Amino acid sequence: MKQHFFRPRGILASLLLLVAMACTAEGFQDQEEIIASARAFLEAELLRAQDRDGKVEVGRLDPRLRLAACPGKLEAFLPPGAQGMGNTTVGVRCRNPGGWTLYVSARVIIQGQVLVTTRPLARGEVLTADHVRLVDRDLASLPRGYFEELQPVLGQQARRHLAADTVLNPQLIEAPRLVRRGEEVTLVTGRNGFAIRSRGQAMADGSSGEVIRVRSRDSKRIVEGRVMAAGVVKVTL
Repeated sequence: MKQHFFRPRGILASLLLLVAMACTAEGFQDQEEIIASARAFLEAELLRAQDRDGKVEVGRLDPRLRLAACPGKLEAFLPPGAQGMGNTTVGVRCRNPGGWTLYVSARVIIQGQVLVTTRPLARGEVLTADHVRLVDRDLASLPRGYFEELQPVLGQQARRHLAADTVLNPQLIEAPRLVRRGEEVTLVTGRNGFAIRSRGQAMADGSSGEVIRVRSRDSKRIVEGRVMAAGVVKVTL
């Protein structure tokens, strides 16, 4: 007949392990306090820097992490190079003797209205009010920039083909070229209320207000002038 033996040493060892686990659970920093400190810091930064809706998401910590309980207040901060929006990192530290510093991953989502295209646009197509609309987007996900108002994009042209619902940014649009390289242009020279007009050849493309080089048809000299209108360059003597 199979006999069962009572093993007091095994039971004692198990009890000691449970007691040790209970003891080690005390004296360790509460992870929820670390996360709450990081979240409160980022929310305060968001409120200070942005006058718009936002949301802070803080990553979870490894449940196996054991840090000594901080007797003082936890201090959160942005490490060098970290930013207060988008995917970021926030530091949390305990400044007491024997303290520690921990880095927590987070994401700051900032909602705002930006202009997007209402339909596909061909390269060089000039934008009108019918070509754009305002939609909600996470501004932190738009590192190339965006436009929140209509005026800056009106009259601009697409640098390349743009699909519908493309978020417009300064790299995607440009002022229309009023002067093309190699084209004949009118040179206007003004002094004392008089305007002298002559002909020249543009040596570069130019948009309104840009300064380009032009070769004079008469003197063959190369001069610089500011593009004033389509095919018109003003030269200041």
